[in-house]
Amino acid sequence: MTTSDDASDRSIRVSAAVIRDASGRLLLVRKTGTTAFMQPGGKPETGEGPAETLVRELREELGVDVGVDDLRSRGVFRAAAANEAGHTVVADVFDVPLGRQEPRAAAEIAELRWVGEAEAQALEVAPLARDYFLVD
Repeated sequence: MTTSDDASDRSIRVSAAVIRDASGRLLLVRKTGTTAFMQPGGKPETGEGPAETLVRELREELGVDVGVDDLRSRGVFRAAAANEAGHTVVADVFDVPLGRQEPRAAAEIAELRWVGEAEAQALEVAPLARDYFLVD
């Protein structure tokens, strides 16, 4: 679902990943043309459920292959949208194990970083990641 045409509904539905390295750092990405770092993921295409959306987005954005059965749901979270003023992100969030796969910036991703709470202080971090997932 994309942003609603109804001005009273200012929510954006997305799927987002919590991906951690062996040190516990969180993977954040910055999309081309934006300044905020956020969790990998994105908006669903027609007919996709939240898990299918995330599997597709991770393949497109990071070049990693995971299956729906690899994902563990953390639930649905709400936060201010980082790149769309006045909107709220409603995110289906999943823990995603990558195994030995190394993510790389692809598609619309300009940059990726593994960050802990201290490193994140020097970055503009999207509210969803900052408020819920930097500390685990």
